Amino acid sequence: MEAAIGREVRALRRARALTAAELAAQAGLSGGMLSKIENGQISPSLTTLMTLADVLSVPLTALLRRFEEVRPAMHVRAGTGLDVARAGTRAGHQYTLLGHIGANTSGVTVEPYLITLGAPHDVFPTFQHAGVEFIHMLEGVVEYRHADRFYRLEPGDSLFFDADAPHGPERLIVLPARYLSVISYPQTG
Repeated sequence: MEAAIGREVRALRRARALTAAELAAQAGLSGGMLSKIENGQISPSLTTLMTLADVLSVPLTALLRRFEEVRPAMHVRAGTGLDVARAGTRAGHQYTLLGHIGANTSGVTVEPYLITLGAPHDVFPTFQHAGVEFIHMLEGVVEYRHADRFYRLEPGDSLFFDADAPHGPERLIVLPARYLSVISYPQTG
């Protein structure tokens, strides 16, 4: 982090056509101290960073810009999601994984699925798993069970619930039925 801050201070100083001696004087630092900061040899105090940011006319966060961690994103084009086998696949449900980001700084794993139910004779197992789940109906109508309650889900309806309780589509009313399911649970190890 010290090296990233130092590179940013040097780049901003040069962009403003300041010498190291000029910046050090305006910030109330010794030339040697500024040199150590720019070369990433020390970890400057927050007060020193705030002073440098003020003299360089930038927000404090600008000095940390080059240290920012890469935050992954996943773009899945229409029709290119990965069909996966989950517990409901045996009952004729189609699960299409719409994206996945592995280990991340949030400490949470999120799995977005497009689920398609197409056969009226599907037998619906009861699902239970860690975390929470969010369902948003896109097409069709289903009666969805969560614990001991039943919900009629129509296009535009949503259901958000603790996924540790027994849940799943109980009855298909209008086919095909398609819904977005987003499952979220804590990352492990």
